[in-house]
Amino acid sequence: MHQTIFEWGKASFRSDGFSVQQADRLLAAARAHPLADKNGSNILSDSRRFLHAKQMVGVIAAPGCSLEILPKVDPGDPDEAKFTVRRRLGGLLALALDIDLRAGSSAAMAHDEDSLLEIFIRNFADQLLTLLRAGLPHAYASRADDLQALRGRLDVLRQFTFNAVRPDRLACRYDTLTHDTPLMQIMKATVVFLIPLSRSASTQRILSELRWRLAPVSDVLPARLPWARAVLDRTNSRWTNAVSLARLLIKRDWQGTRPDTYGAQGLTLLFPMHTLFEAAVAAVLRRVLATSTIEVVVQGGLRYCLGEPSDGAQCKGEWFQTKPDILLRRGGKVLAVIDTKWKRLGSDPLVKKGGVAQSDVYQMMAYARIYACERLLLLYPAVPGGASGVMRTFGIHSGTESLSLGCLDVSRHADDLRSQLRDLIRRVVPE
Repeated sequence: MHQTIFEWGKASFRSDGFSVQQADRLLAAARAHPLADKNGSNILSDSRRFLHAKQMVGVIAAPGCSLEILPKVDPGDPDEAKFTVRRRLGGLLALALDIDLRAGSSAAMAHDEDSLLEIFIRNFADQLLTLLRAGLPHAYASRADDLQALRGRLDVLRQFTFNAVRPDRLACRYDTLTHDTPLMQIMKATVVFLIPLSRSASTQRILSELRWRLAPVSDVLPARLPWARAVLDRTNSRWTNAVSLARLLIKRDWQGTRPDTYGAQGLTLLFPMHTLFEAAVAAVLRRVLATSTIEVVVQGGLRYCLGEPSDGAQCKGEWFQTKPDILLRRGGKVLAVIDTKWKRLGSDPLVKKGGVAQSDVYQMMAYARIYACERLLLLYPAVPGGASGVMRTFGIHSGTESLSLGCLDVSRHADDLRSQLRDLIRRVVPE
C-alpha cells in the first residue's frame, strides 16, 4: 500500500487506505527517526482516522506500505501538482546532496505510480548496473593461511608457535586479487537492502541481476559496512555517485536520514524542508562563485547579540548567538547575509510591505547590525512558472543598508538555477 500526501497533509487508513497495522509500522518508523521527539509526533501523528505529516518531506517505508510526503503546493490539478512537486523535491535533493540524478529519473517521475523512493532506487540500480557491466572491479587483499607449500612470505612467528607441531604446514602471508572489496560489499548490501522496498517490477529485475552479478562478494550487515575502507581515488572515481546514492539510502549520512528499526525491511528518508532548501541554495551558490574571491559560509558567523554594558566602549556579545543561513564574505568582511525561507512570498503588488513577515524583517535588521553588513537578502521559492529574481528592495530607516526580497524557481534545471542565483547576487552584492 502506497499513499502520497503533501506536507502538513493527512493520509487515511483502515477501510480506504492503510490498515491499522500498517499505520502502526509507519508510526514506529517515525519514532525511530533521529530528529523525532519522544513520540515521533513532530514527524507523523495518528488521530486513529488519519496519519498527519508534519515538518518533514520524503518517504517512510515499512513492511507492506510506504508513505510519501511532498512539499506544500498551491491548489490545482492534484496529479499535475504531484508530478511537479516530486520533480522539484528530487532536484533539491540532488543539489543539496551532490547527487547526479540521470535522465531516467525524469521518465520515472512521469508515472503517477512511482514514488520519490522508487526514483532513487531506480537511479541507484541503473547506475550500478552500468558500472558492473564494465566488469566487477577487483583489488589486492592480504591473506594469511597455513598451506602445504610456501606462497608469498613465511610468517615466522606463527610458524614456530602455532605450527611448531605441524611441520607439514607453512604459515604464509600473501596478496591475492579479489572482488570482495569494501566498495563492493557496500554495493551488495545496498542492493539487498533495497530489494524488499522496491514496488516496480522493472526495478526488481535490475536489482535481481545486480545481486547475481555481486554473488562473489560477501554479505555484510548494514551496521557493519566498511565505509571508512571504501576509498575513492582517481582509479575508481566513476563510482563516486553510486557511493553517494548508497550513503543516502542505507547510511544515516544526512540530517534526518537513517534506516529504521525494521532493518532491511524498512527505511525513513526524511528531510526538514527548510534545511533542504537552504542546503540546495548554498550548493548552487558555491558553484556560481567558485571562480570568484567570494566565500560562501553556511550556518556560520556565530556572533552574539547581547553582552555586558561597556561604558562607551564597543560591547562584546556573550548571549543569544546568531546563525545566519548563508554569509557571503571576502577577505573576512561580510558582503551579504542571505536567509532562506521555505514559504510563499506574497505576490500582490498593492501590498507595500511586499508580503514579508515582520519577524523576518527584524531578524535581518539584527544581522545587519551585528555583522556590519549593508546587503541583506530574504530568499523564497518561486511559484512554479511564476516570476523569479529580486521582487522588491527596501532601505532601512536612518541607514544605508538595503533588504531585498528574492524568489528562486527550484523546479527548473540546475543550469537555470545557477543563472537565477548569479543574477540575484549581481543585484544584491556590490562588485
